[in-house]
Amino acid sequence: MTTLTPATLAADLRETAFAAPVRPGSAPRRIGAEAEFIPVDALTGRRCPIESGDVAATLPFLRRYGERQHWQEGRTSKGTPCFTLPDGGNLTFEPGGQLEYSSAPCWSGSDLLHLLRTVVQPLRASAADEGIILLACGIDPLNAIDESPLLVHAKRYERMAEYLGRRGEAGAQMMRQTAAFQISLDFNDDTWLRWRVLNAAAPYLAAIFANSPIYARQDTGWQSARTLVWRNVDPLRTGIPYAESDPVQAYLDFALAAPAILCPTFSDEALPFAQWLTQADPTLEEWHEHLSTLFPEVRPRGHVELRSIDAIAPEWYAAPIAVCAGIVYDPGTLRTVNDLLGAPDARLLDQSGREGLHDPAIGRTAAALFELALNGCRRLPLGYFEPSDLEEATAFFERYTRRGRAPADELVESAVAA
Repeated sequence: MTTLTPATLAADLRETAFAAPVRPGSAPRRIGAEAEFIPVDALTGRRCPIESGDVAATLPFLRRYGERQHWQEGRTSKGTPCFTLPDGGNLTFEPGGQLEYSSAPCWSGSDLLHLLRTVVQPLRASAADEGIILLACGIDPLNAIDESPLLVHAKRYERMAEYLGRRGEAGAQMMRQTAAFQISLDFNDDTWLRWRVLNAAAPYLAAIFANSPIYARQDTGWQSARTLVWRNVDPLRTGIPYAESDPVQAYLDFALAAPAILCPTFSDEALPFAQWLTQADPTLEEWHEHLSTLFPEVRPRGHVELRSIDAIAPEWYAAPIAVCAGIVYDPGTLRTVNDLLGAPDARLLDQSGREGLHDPAIGRTAAALFELALNGCRRLPLGYFEPSDLEEATAFFERYTRRGRAPADELVESAVAA
């Protein structure tokens, strides 16, 4: 067995996390998404259990629904129930019982949107018919943390809950009460420019799609309370770990400094992986498991995973998909956005989550970013985005971003009116 060193780990990151194109010499533009939902009882607003309880449970419903849709039930590597869909996607449970649909990678934005509409809209409608509302927002707006227990008792989640619980309430909220709309893209030949631009765009994506101002029936004062939760989870494993001089070394430093939650502890404390490296003989598998416990705004996983977007209403999925694809998959737009945003700035995360587009500087830059992305989408190969999908993305821009608003503003207004 090879002894791991910082040098071998840096090489592993470069060769696996920051991966090469799928087909050398081509220009892969794959795109995928993970759509998360918070299930609540339609009558009471209480969180739905997974298997049984006083209100409707999600797993019995999914088994009935999935059988009609020819889903295959199985178990994840964590030992939890999951479903494999005929389209190649998967439906799994998050620690608090949130549902996550992970699409198969698609070769166009419109293919992905068709997939999402085919799966998500019928699923939510059927769930509602059985008294289960699948909320599409960044944080549970109805229940406090003590009303949202840990429902998935896999070893990984219990270890994470124990470690994060020592830091405060945010870890439990993150695991059990938040939901996101994550987008995955290829790195391709522009690996380092895409990495720079997407890290710089993260605060603006959070502001544009902020959709979690209400928590436990109270206005939080944040456009994205989910962003607030992530800021308080653990600064050693969140944020924007980026450096202009050497992006891989910056990510390696970030990973080595983070406590190794899933490794055995010394004196009941989780050691930074760098210390674990010197005091034990970790395997490459343990290193990869450790990487899976890091939650930066943009995560390298052999592709790039964008994690800054709150869960949003499915009728607006075209907007984040168009923004993310448009700014990186058209080479000219990629370079123009790089000039617009400059180097990534982690200090913007708090302001983008709190004030969002109400901050004049963030609002102006976000609107310019969105417009550039739409133009970039129009220059992509024919069929990558159908005109109707770009019309939907443009409608979001006109309703919200151009006016310095986000979906969060409508949620606050609805709460006040109620």
